Amino acid sequence: MDKIQAREKAKSIVAQMTVEEKMSQLLFNSPAIERLGINAYNWWNEGSHGVARAGTATVFPHAIAMAATFNPDLVNEVADVISTEGRIKFNKHVQYGDFDIFKGITFWAPNINIVRDPRWGRGQETFGEDPFLTAVLGKAFIKGIQGNGEFMKATACSKHYAGHSGPEKDRHGFDAQISMHDLYETYLPAFEKTVKEGKVAGVMGAYNRTNGEACCAHSYLISQVLRKDWNFDGYVVSDCGALGDIWKFHNCASSAAEAAALALKSSCDLNCGDTYSSLGEAYEMDLIDEDDITAACERLYTIRCLLGEFEEVRPYSDLSYDLLDCKEHRDLNLRTAEQCLVLLKNEDNFLPLDKDAVKKIAVVGPNALSVTALEGNYNGYASEYITIADGIRRKFENARITVEKGCNYCFENLNDWSGFANMISDGTAAAAEADITVLALGLDQSIEGEDTGFDNDYTACGDKKTVYLPKTQQKLAEAVCDVCENVVVVLLCGSSIDLGEKVTKHAKAIIHGWYPGALGGLATAELLAGEISPCGKLPVTIYKGDHNIPDFTDYSMLGRTYRYIDGEALFPFGYGLSYTTFAYSNAKVVSADENTIKLSVDVTNTGDRKGIEKVQTYAKYTDSRTVTPHFQLCAVNPIELEKGETKTIEMEIDRYWIKAVLDDGKRVDPDGSIELYVGGHQPDSVSDRLLGYTCERISIK
Repeated sequence: MDKIQAREKAKSIVAQMTVEEKMSQLLFNSPAIERLGINAYNWWNEGSHGVARAGTATVFPHAIAMAATFNPDLVNEVADVISTEGRIKFNKHVQYGDFDIFKGITFWAPNINIVRDPRWGRGQETFGEDPFLTAVLGKAFIKGIQGNGEFMKATACSKHYAGHSGPEKDRHGFDAQISMHDLYETYLPAFEKTVKEGKVAGVMGAYNRTNGEACCAHSYLISQVLRKDWNFDGYVVSDCGALGDIWKFHNCASSAAEAAALALKSSCDLNCGDTYSSLGEAYEMDLIDEDDITAACERLYTIRCLLGEFEEVRPYSDLSYDLLDCKEHRDLNLRTAEQCLVLLKNEDNFLPLDKDAVKKIAVVGPNALSVTALEGNYNGYASEYITIADGIRRKFENARITVEKGCNYCFENLNDWSGFANMISDGTAAAAEADITVLALGLDQSIEGEDTGFDNDYTACGDKKTVYLPKTQQKLAEAVCDVCENVVVVLLCGSSIDLGEKVTKHAKAIIHGWYPGALGGLATAELLAGEISPCGKLPVTIYKGDHNIPDFTDYSMLGRTYRYIDGEALFPFGYGLSYTTFAYSNAKVVSADENTIKLSVDVTNTGDRKGIEKVQTYAKYTDSRTVTPHFQLCAVNPIELEKGETKTIEMEIDRYWIKAVLDDGKRVDPDGSIELYVGGHQPDSVSDRLLGYTCERISIK
């Protein structure tokens, strides 16, 4: 069914409804209309890295971990499995008359907000700090969710539109002040690309205001840019409770009825929350008319028609329940976890470990046996979890494995009748007796995440107050380094963390594992044992702990991310080590027109084992009429090479990404030339030093 057919069918269904029935359908928990044979439908479901909150499903690495794969095709495969499992579960929910929350197939993912600040707790839900990478992975995810069949398998939703990345504590009343330059260069491109090219079904508005207007009722961002400039004809949904914020905290309306009218007039079709319960009052007050209600209802029912809800035989009803959490899906989960691991340090090729030579391994830290650190947030529930310690036990069968928690995530105090808190001496004892200590450090969703509601010396409602480790973990890590020579750090978290100078220098190896999914511990152990070669790349900058990051409430991009950083990063965006080495040569322009540029480059595996390289292309402007990034990622290409093998690969660059953005937001050709850099990292001095080579350079006009 194409969109025109779906729209006509939706119109015919909606035409049979009373105005009251139409208004009822604009709430996320849309009630049944029994006289028309329409079932209840709850629009709210989550699926950013697996079907969430509704029984067993494959729990993939979180979005930030998928971003570290730098692999759009892999992200597309993951999303395809998510929608398959979503359909399977939906079929059973309908069969048993369950129309509750988290039971539908309208997924409110992906989160394509930009991680402009390393302290933001929801960065784990995103594809990182770069507009291009976010757009490319976002499109791949959306296409995987929605499928390419006659009917949509499920629907995706780009969120949170637009200009949202903390602070969590203030989001319900916060006004993000963003220049037109930053809006169009950084905050809007991923939305534009997922709408125009990804054909995303839905867009979710943010909680905050942007430049004075509430995002879910924004006359410029929604009515003008999204609907008119980009011709978006899908549905717009509010974030959950965001329409209540319009009158309670933003003071953009004086009542729920006024807020509902303001949002509906701005073409926000669906309310996650209850403010649209006041649409009847707004209608009686003549703040809205029936045409406004009908237009929103028709857009929503177009989506339901595209999903095949009203067909005699529901599409995808033949998907076997045996596919849920099946071996093929678990294999993909493991492969994704393997590619998300980023090796930040490997002193004197300390890794991989010799499984036969290592006799005693201590696994120490709050994430040694943590399941929550595998899951991240917005998670489903796996049928099996393999923690860091579990994975090491499986891969190092001949070694004695000792496991100690060592400390809690954040809090340290003396043991008392209420429980165990001070365990640092236990962790230190295990490390002192070991040949190698794996320090499993980091965070989980109780520390960083979405508006957790509590404040302490480390976190403010889910946002970090520092990019260092929590003090109690720092104390444990330094104590372990004092007693064990051979320390490997495995960091599980959704953000940028500096381990501190002592630990960073002492550790023989450092692995950033993000929130790596249900099988993340197995993938990590495979990396330690040399069964895989690491190939993940950083989707965010890892800042030094004392880096002068701009104020959290400042939405200007100056001084933020690799594109505008002031000073050096500890570990730069795009960086990641391998167990093999790669060389680049013969980079050249193959063809160019007004829309695209095609490059080719020879990549050789110069090491002694097979490996996957994530080839990256960056643009740098030699002259421009406005401020431009240091470098701008504009192409990514994964490639697998046997040892000694050379392949010529082609990269296609959309000229959209190499245009300069003027102060008014317009994209133009730069005044001077553009330098393109091709390699396995960005062309900054820190990456050159850490990886030991410079990128291939091409100059174009």
